[in-house]
Amino acid sequence: MASTDGGGTVEPASGTRRPSSVRRTGRWRGIAAVALLAVAVGVLAKRPSLLLVGALAGAYTAYPRLTAIPDPDLSIRREIDPVSPADGDRVSVRTTIANEGDAALADLRIVDGTPAMLSVSDGSPRCATALLPGGEVTIRYELRVRPGRHVFQPTTALCRDASGSVEVERSLTAASSFECAAEVPIVPLRAQSGHYPGPLVTDDGGEGIEFHSVEKYQRGDPANRIDWRRYARTGELTSMAFHTERLAEVVVCVDARPASYRAADATEPHAVALAIDAADRIGDALFDANHRVGLAGFGRHVCVLPPRSCRDHAVRFHHRLATDPAFRLDPPETARTAEREGGAPPSRIVTGDGPNGDWAARGDGTDGPDGPDGAVPVGTQLSRIRAELGANTQVVLITPLCDDEASRIAQRFESGGTAVTVVSPDVTAAETAGGRLAKLERAHRLSVLRNAGIPAVDWTPTQPLGAAMTTIEGRGR
Repeated sequence: MASTDGGGTVEPASGTRRPSSVRRTGRWRGIAAVALLAVAVGVLAKRPSLLLVGALAGAYTAYPRLTAIPDPDLSIRREIDPVSPADGDRVSVRTTIANEGDAALADLRIVDGTPAMLSVSDGSPRCATALLPGGEVTIRYELRVRPGRHVFQPTTALCRDASGSVEVERSLTAASSFECAAEVPIVPLRAQSGHYPGPLVTDDGGEGIEFHSVEKYQRGDPANRIDWRRYARTGELTSMAFHTERLAEVVVCVDARPASYRAADATEPHAVALAIDAADRIGDALFDANHRVGLAGFGRHVCVLPPRSCRDHAVRFHHRLATDPAFRLDPPETARTAEREGGAPPSRIVTGDGPNGDWAARGDGTDGPDGPDGAVPVGTQLSRIRAELGANTQVVLITPLCDDEASRIAQRFESGGTAVTVVSPDVTAAETAGGRLAKLERAHRLSVLRNAGIPAVDWTPTQPLGAAMTTIEGRGR
């Protein structure tokens, strides 16, 4: 449990340690070449001084082999103040790393796991230091707050031995989060029939509160639905029908393909982080309205959680969104090396129909049967998601529309009989020619979706999500 101290939240003294990785830095690699060269030249030229240089270089080469590989025993605690900030406030963070082991750490480098949605406004979440046994170091910085629930990522500790030739990486986790209150968005669901009574207005006539039509009276119609005014005026006996209200069955789907890891600039969160935050808030709004809600994600991995409406299912929804590999916040290597303003990275592309009406996939020639690096191909992932969709299930697809395939995926869902609403965070920038081109291409994709009858929310992250979604409320009905 977290305790309160001076208005800030103090997390548990010991964080959870993840398995560490050990790697060679290659710091002394060039010394061996110098030693061999000096010895060879000294022998050929009969120069004892060069032989002495080679011997000294050889001693330096052996030095890294004599140092022990560090085994850091670290703990973490974090203080957050305030714990319930308002939009636009700054949050002060103090993360303390302590050396719980018996050995000194000669070279320790720490990178705190700041929330993906927030940028650092003052200070730095990084430090480099040496720690004696029992010693500790505190990192202090401030975050600029925006609405939503913000979870800290694992803190990375890099520890090198005295020679600097071996580096041990260890991740420390402490359950740290805070929430900035935000208006719950009104989710613009599509009108359709269903089997569960609820607040979603459909096109079917029947019980409800919104007028639908006047029909000829049939024996057995309820008396309270008879239009007595019309009967008094014309003598014709008619019944009033209303739009039937149903519970919606909705799957919130996040596009986490490598092409979607884009950001307006290096200080802003990328589109997948924005999509996960939006999915979290949209899920809350749907659960509050008693709808049946499911979760899906596709990209490097696939996640499918079928729609349910109980409280335990809401907990599972948010847990999967925070922990499932399909919603990883760290960008893949292809996204790291791609131009931020330019086209999509060399990620797998989904297109058209495959055999037996399935999703077909084509790549850049590097994908095997299981996709890049053994991952399941995106086409197969989408087929799995589609197989979980019921006849009356609709999809809220959250995608930045960074490439044409995102638009095609939405249209494939729609043409397959699944009502789709697209929520698109805008991460394009207009400072460069490439950024302006990306913005025009994204605007064209939005137009294509709307012309195809698919409601699309154009969400600028500086704008409240709820305000953006109300712009198309009722458009799909």
